[in-house]
Amino acid sequence: MKYLLLAAAAASLASPVQAQEATEVPSPGEIAAAAPAKDWVAIPTSDLLVMDLAPDAKGKARRVVLQLMPAPFSQGWIGNIRKLAAAHWWDGTSVNRVQDNYVAQWGDATEKKPLPEGLVTVPESEYSAPPHILVAHETRSPALAPSPHRPRGDAYAEFTGFVAGWPVAYDHQSEWPIHCYGMVGVGRNMSPDTGSGAELYAAIGHAPRHLDRNIALVGRVISGIEYLSSLPRGTGPLGFYEDEAERVGIRSIRLASDLPAADQPRFEYLSTDSDAFTNYADARANRRDPFFIRPAGGADICNIPVPIRPIAAK
Repeated sequence: MKYLLLAAAAASLASPVQAQEATEVPSPGEIAAAAPAKDWVAIPTSDLLVMDLAPDAKGKARRVVLQLMPAPFSQGWIGNIRKLAAAHWWDGTSVNRVQDNYVAQWGDATEKKPLPEGLVTVPESEYSAPPHILVAHETRSPALAPSPHRPRGDAYAEFTGFVAGWPVAYDHQSEWPIHCYGMVGVGRNMSPDTGSGAELYAAIGHAPRHLDRNIALVGRVISGIEYLSSLPRGTGPLGFYEDEAERVGIRSIRLASDLPAADQPRFEYLSTDSDAFTNYADARANRRDPFFIRPAGGADICNIPVPIRPIAAK
């Protein structure tokens, strides 16, 4: 609220002409909101994972919705996750690790719960995909394109961009999803273990890009991230809860398509192939709305979150 008041004060000091010009520059959110219906892509309910946590201390329900990543990325782990959800494996497990500015992690804290049959072991080579698979579908926003004076515009990869609504990095050999805020990955032990998908985490701090291609990314939180990011931090090593009473119970995790129709959440994202997204990305990289004094001239890939919104029930 404070910064909104500061923006209002700055506008009041401008001349009438300046104020009028300032209000004519849409913010990134306004650009997304004004995008035509054809630019929005519905997310299949079969790609949504619904996690219902135990109610909070005041009895308030806590629902977290995750979107699973599309092919060709991480499909072995995602296949396992679908089987785990169908088997109701996560029911009665918990959020057992919350590390400040890093991750919130959930699964079986005892590590004794039997896994369902049919899970596959996925090799480390699946942390990335060959570039030719995605080249026909990729969109590289002008706001993210490297300048002639800065051929490598990202600290972790040769290039970055968006593919089918997802942030990715790539070079001449491969493409891979990246760790932005809210992304969901698979917990694992030391290499060559790659994790089954039974232990998952969500990034709740500064984008941990050093994890890219070291851990499988399988999706992102699109609703309810606050129920993970606001949890008390664990006091044990790496933020694990030391006391069982500290853990946050998980009532259920289901694919949205397996829920009763009336309880299925529905969401859509702004197509990264659309002109509206190009304008949105440019606005994120060059803020021209009234509060800002100087456009930055660029943006980190994780500072251009793909707009996602719920679809109103009919």
